[in-house]
Amino acid sequence: MPILPRRWRLPYLALLIVVGLLLSASALQAYRLSGGTRPWEPFLWEFSSIGVIGLLVLGVHALMGALRGRPWRQQLAVHALALPLFSLTHVAGMFGLRFAVYALTGVDYRPDDLHSVLVFEGGKDAVSYISFCLISRGVWMAQAASARAQELERARRELAEVRLARLADQVQPHFLFNTLNLISSVMYEDVPRADRLLCQLADLLRQTLAAQQRAEHTVREELALVQPFLALMQARFGPERLVVQITADADAQDCQLPALLLLAPVENAVKHDVARHRGRVTVSVRAERLGDRLRLTVGNHGDTPVPESPPDPEGGLGLRNLRERLTARHGEAARVDFGPDGSGMTLSVELPCVC
Repeated sequence: MPILPRRWRLPYLALLIVVGLLLSASALQAYRLSGGTRPWEPFLWEFSSIGVIGLLVLGVHALMGALRGRPWRQQLAVHALALPLFSLTHVAGMFGLRFAVYALTGVDYRPDDLHSVLVFEGGKDAVSYISFCLISRGVWMAQAASARAQELERARRELAEVRLARLADQVQPHFLFNTLNLISSVMYEDVPRADRLLCQLADLLRQTLAAQQRAEHTVREELALVQPFLALMQARFGPERLVVQITADADAQDCQLPALLLLAPVENAVKHDVARHRGRVTVSVRAERLGDRLRLTVGNHGDTPVPESPPDPEGGLGLRNLRERLTARHGEAARVDFGPDGSGMTLSVELPCVC
């Protein structure tokens, strides 16, 4: 990483110019009061010092970066050598520029004797050096904290993606095994029907495998998976036992949601409720957009009262998976409600609508 990144070079140069102008304006006033006749001289004095200091500050910052993590005694020893070098370099560069400009203008320049200059400038340089070291240490600490924060955020994103992938992987086997169990129940009763169901299942699995390659897709694409699954279940139980209702607002169909989010809840509605009711059961899936929110509702209602021993109020593995996926993706911005609703159960999911 460069000592002074490209994006900071112009601001740093502008800062040096502003500081030089402020110091020059102050020196100019004193210069006139003392009878000076060449107004450019205070500007030369101050900018020659600021220019050299500006370069030395970069060296101090590089030195502070190199000393990070070193023992404090070693750092003190290095600073004990660097401070006089800083001052000597400042004095040599500053007066070298002044002598060069005065020589070009043909003006005689007689500074104080070397001893006085070193004592006067050395005191100021010591204060400047310590100040620059403290500022540089703060900058390095801030950069390290920012780098740690970025690394932590990257690790969190990677962990969330891994967790989402793990949760998504749970959907496919869970859905597959339960569907195969349903098909096996008719295999020896009606072979052509079982064969037809297996073909439908194969088509559906191809679609779900393709969807599982993506972390998210639209509500329209999710319903395109739910609908054939419910058609498969309707063929299994018969239209007299299972009625399917799927509705989606036009505005809601373009909202994004985690892929295969609704398959497990819809499967649970069929598996746990259609099989438990003696009469007809209506499984409904609805998607609607409410402002910047997406609401998904999966419900099942039977013509007969719900039998005793209701299903797991938490919704089983499928709903736990759904909650975890939404929490990993949206945090507290997603809400899941599940509970009895008349003669059935209703699952309501709300999450941000991102198109």
